[in-house]
Amino acid sequence: MHSFGYRANALLTLAVTILAIICAAASFSGNFNSPSPSAKIQVINIQRLHKFSNGNDDLAMVLNISAGLQSLFTWNTKQVFAFVAAEYETDKNALNQLSLWDSIIQSKEKAKFSVSISYKYRFTDQGMNLRGKEFNLTLHWHLMPKTGKMFADKIV
Repeated sequence: MHSFGYRANALLTLAVTILAIICAAASFSGNFNSPSPSAKIQVINIQRLHKFSNGNDDLAMVLNISAGLQSLFTWNTKQVFAFVAAEYETDKNALNQLSLWDSIIQSKEKAKFSVSISYKYRFTDQGMNLRGKEFNLTLHWHLMPKTGKMFADKIV
C-alpha cells in the first residue's frame, strides 16, 4: 500500500498538470479572437504654445477622445491599458512620443467611452521643436490577459 505522502504527491502533480493544460488552452484560444476596435481623437482647441526660458516648448490643448474597445474583451481578458500619445519627428529624432492621457479599463462595459480633457500630462518638448510641426495623435492599447502573452496595438 502507498503512504500518505506518496498519495498527496500524486494528487498534487495531477492537479498542477491539469491547471497547466487549462492555462495553455486559455492562451491558445486567445489567438482566435480578431478584435475590431474603433477610436476617434479630435483636437478641440489649442489653448497656448508657450516657450520657456530654458528653450522648451509647452503646448496646452483640449482633446476629445472617443473609443469603442469592447471587442478586445474576451473571457480571458483581465484589463486593457489604453493611452493617447502624440508622435512627431524632429531633426534629432525620427520618432518622438509623448503620452497625453491614459486609463486602465477593467470591464467590457467601460470599454466604450468618450472623454474631453485639457491634458492629463503636459505636452512639453525639450527644445523648440513643436513650432510648425505636425503630429499624429495615436491611441495605443495593451491587452493584459488572465493567462498568456500580452498583446499591444494602436490606431493612428
